[in-house]
Amino acid sequence: MKYQDSGKKDTRSGFGVGLLKAGQADKNVVALTADLKGSLKMDAFAAEFPERFIQCGIAEANMVGVAAGLAITGKVPFIGSFAEFVTGRVYDQIRQEVAYGCTNVKIASSHAGITLGEDGATHQTMEDIALMRALPGMVVLNPCDFNQTVQATIAAAKYNGPVYLRFGRPSVPNFTPEDQPFEIGKAIVMNEGKDVTIFATGHTVWEALLAADALEEDGIKAEVIDIATIKPLDEAAVIASASKTGAVVVAEEHNMAGGLGEAIAGVLAANKPTPVEFVNGEDKFGQSGTPAALMQAYGLDAPHIAEAAKKALKRK
Repeated sequence: MKYQDSGKKDTRSGFGVGLLKAGQADKNVVALTADLKGSLKMDAFAAEFPERFIQCGIAEANMVGVAAGLAITGKVPFIGSFAEFVTGRVYDQIRQEVAYGCTNVKIASSHAGITLGEDGATHQTMEDIALMRALPGMVVLNPCDFNQTVQATIAAAKYNGPVYLRFGRPSVPNFTPEDQPFEIGKAIVMNEGKDVTIFATGHTVWEALLAADALEEDGIKAEVIDIATIKPLDEAAVIASASKTGAVVVAEEHNMAGGLGEAIAGVLAANKPTPVEFVNGEDKFGQSGTPAALMQAYGLDAPHIAEAAKKALKRK
């Protein structure tokens, strides 16, 4: 494999590092949280910039309103909470005060997907990307590891407009270059291939790379593309790779409705009809279990991605 795990880290800690760096680079960056400073890894930012950190308590709707007001004054607010709480619980406030007003608010969501693990279905949001994708003007970022999350957070701070930034709790492989710049709206080719394309996002990118290694043992050259920006989608990259391989798999730690799979299917249907297999959480809620066990149970790991690639190949 071209990429090597430099040591497992959680992507939420990447956000904490990125937030601090963004704050050091721009005095207008402020941070707000709903009683989850430790869980969102905002401690370092709060310690260095106490006057720019606001503890809102367990009042997520109010936090969104405060952030929108700060953005109108020229601040760059990051609001942090669990993904379920900062999307579903406050969807109306995000729609009206952030998206509709196009305020410069950055929504930092930790503990996303089923890899939250033992906390179970009530806290494991598998619908958040669909909710955020549906909002006009909302950028949706889903970085794959610690290093990429650092860079994505810095990029989000520089971007003028609302951004949804998704990351997780478990320690996962850290394999992208530490100094690789993050460009919003650009896909990254992780592995060149000619037989089938695997589009992956977030925690499934590493699994897709493992699947590509397994497929190569069977003589199948899989192209792996990291879609760290789900919206705006890099349509040119999607069309180019599908045109080259003629078969596609989309892997995501999200339900089938409204996620990356539907976004890519829409692009291909309009521009380059191609067989597509989907690896996702289907139409289910999460459940309690270890992150690894849940990834396997929901069919989101490397063996399932490799199996989907073989199905796509047969449909060429």
